[in-house]
Amino acid sequence: MSTWARTPSSPSPSAAGRPEPSEQRPILGVEPGTPLDLLLVNAPLRDYTLRPRVNNFTLPVLGMGYLATYATAQGFSVGILDGESLGLGIDRIQSIVNESAPRWVGFNLLAPTYELSARIAAGLDPEIQVMVGGHQAKAMPEAVIGDPRFARLEALIIGEAETRVAELLNDHHQRVRLPGVMWRDPILRTPVMGGVPGTAWHLAPDINALPFVDRRFFAADPYRPGDGPWEAAMVGARGCPYDCSFCGAAVSANSDVTIRTREPANIIAEMDELNIQYGVRAFRFVDDLFLGYERFIRRCMAAFTSADVGSRYVWDATGRINILARADDALLETLATNGCREVALGIESGSERVLGHIGKRIRPELTRDVVRRLTRRGINVKGYFILGLPTETHAELEATVRHVHELWDLTENLPGTFRASVFEFRPYPGTPEWHRLLATGRYDPAQLLDYSAVDLTDDGLDDAMRTRDEFNFSVNIQFGEVELPHVRRRLVELARAQHDRLAGR
Repeated sequence: MSTWARTPSSPSPSAAGRPEPSEQRPILGVEPGTPLDLLLVNAPLRDYTLRPRVNNFTLPVLGMGYLATYATAQGFSVGILDGESLGLGIDRIQSIVNESAPRWVGFNLLAPTYELSARIAAGLDPEIQVMVGGHQAKAMPEAVIGDPRFARLEALIIGEAETRVAELLNDHHQRVRLPGVMWRDPILRTPVMGGVPGTAWHLAPDINALPFVDRRFFAADPYRPGDGPWEAAMVGARGCPYDCSFCGAAVSANSDVTIRTREPANIIAEMDELNIQYGVRAFRFVDDLFLGYERFIRRCMAAFTSADVGSRYVWDATGRINILARADDALLETLATNGCREVALGIESGSERVLGHIGKRIRPELTRDVVRRLTRRGINVKGYFILGLPTETHAELEATVRHVHELWDLTENLPGTFRASVFEFRPYPGTPEWHRLLATGRYDPAQLLDYSAVDLTDDGLDDAMRTRDEFNFSVNIQFGEVELPHVRRRLVELARAQHDRLAGR
C-alpha cells in the first residue's frame, strides 16, 4: 500500500500532508517485503540520474492499474514501480526490481521509453521472468522478441491484457492457449503465437465487469491541484473509430480492437466510490475519445442527469470536433449542466490541407464554431496542436500559429477559456503516418525510433516549459519544409504565451 492510501472511513488528506514522490515507497500496491508474483514497471522518459525531473505532475499509469487490480482480485501479489512519476534513474530501477525479486516483471513498451525499458530489462536477475505489452510491443513484436536485452522474455501480450496476465501468473505454460501472446521458440529462436479456438474473448474483456482501479497502485492519483478539489483519472471507453495518421489509437493500427464504452451506471458508480473513499469531486476521462459517439453522449448525459452528477462533481473529457459540431445546442447545454468542466480537442493544425493529409475530418472553421459554442456555455477547451508534420510548409505552420491566437482571441471575453498545448511531431510505429514515411524510402525504422529528450526549459529555469518537460522528446528529423530549430522556436513561443495568459488571470 502506498504511504498515503486511505480507508473509506478516513478523511481526505491535505495537500501539505501528502508525501512528495521522492518520499514514497517505490513499489506501490503492496506492503514492503511482500513476495511479489508480478512487478509492473513504468519506465521513465529520461534517465533521471543524469538530470532530475523538473515537472512535478504526471498522469497515472491507468493501464497498469487495471492489470494490477485485476490480478490482485484473482489472488496474486502485484506491485507497480512508476519510474516516471518518481523521477528514478535506470540503475535505481534495476536495483529495486532485483531486490524485490518478483516472479515476473512487466513492461509497458512505448516508442519514447522503449530503449530505457530494454536497458532496465538487460540488468535484471536472470531468474525473473519478463512479460511486455503496450503499443511498441503490438506494432513491432518480432523486433522486441529478437532484442537480446529481452533475453528472459516469456510473453509478449498484444492488446488488452487483464485476463491473459492473470492466466500467465497462474501458469506460464498457458501461453500456448492464449490468443495474442507471443514468445521466442527456444529451439528455432523464431517468434511463436499462442491461441486455441474458444479463447478470443481474452482480447476484449468486458470493461463493465472489470473491478474499479485500485488507487493504491498510483503515486499521485487522486491528487489535489492547489486549492481545487481532489481529482482522479478515469477511463470511460476503450478504442477509437478514427484513423488520424499520427495516432497510435488509429483504427487501422488496431483492427483487432473492439471499440467499447462503459455503461453510464458503471461510470457513475466508480465516481461515487472515489468520492466516498478519497473525497474526489473532479474527474478526468483520459481515454482516447470519451465524447466521440453522439448516441453514447446522449445516453451518458441522461444517466448523469438522473444521478444529479452536475451538482456533485465536475469532469474533463476528450472530444471529437466533428461529433460536437453536429450536436445541437440542447446537448451542449446538458454537458455544462452535468458538470463538464473542460473538453480536450485534437485540433492539430490550422491548415485545411494538412488536416486532410493527417485524416482529421475537420476544417479550421469547424473548430472555431465548436470552441465558440462550448466556451459560451462555460465549458473550457484544451486544444492539442502539432508542429512540424510531414509535408507541412512554412505557410501552413504559420497558419497553425495564427489558429492558436485566433482561438485565444475568440474566447477572450466568454465564460469558458481556451488553452493550447503544442507538440513537435514524432512518428509512432504502426500508425498510418509511420507506414507512409517508410514508403517514401527516405527513412528506416531505426531512424524513426531514435528518440531523445529535448530540453526546452533553459536548464530547468523556464517556468513556462517546466510543466511540459516530460513531453519534450524528438527523433530530431525534419519531416516537413520547416527546419527543426524554427519548429521548436514557435513551439516555445506558444507555450510561453499560454503560460503568461494563465498567469495573468
